[in-house]
Amino acid sequence: QVQLVESGGGLVQAGDSLRLSCVASGRTFSSLAMGWFRQAPGKEREFVAAISSSGRSKVYADSVKGRFTISRDNAKNTVYLQMNSLKPEDTAAYYCAARPYIMVVTTTPSYDYWGQGTQVTVSS
Repeated sequence: QVQLVESGGGLVQAGDSLRLSCVASGRTFSSLAMGWFRQAPGKEREFVAAISSSGRSKVYADSVKGRFTISRDNAKNTVYLQMNSLKPEDTAAYYCAARPYIMVVTTTPSYDYWGQGTQVTVSS
């Protein structure tokens, strides 16, 4: 079993930056591929970014490419999502997810473990 705890959300203005963190426990972190997803009210959960277990492979949704950066620190059991140039349409609950495989994937059902989410609100 893997436990995931996100932090770093908040209320910001358009153009600001935020860094989300997700700390994992319960399994060797370096064996987990990690992802970030988000869900706005009334919408389905959507893929944001993912990183392989080694950190060498990264994938981004087109909507955040060039603005968001995913990274990980395997020594700290932590995955990060640096969000720059935030837009009102980035407003959502952001969820960290983990899967016990090496490779990066972008689909929600492929992830076995989920955090409780952290809210990001971007005002215009």
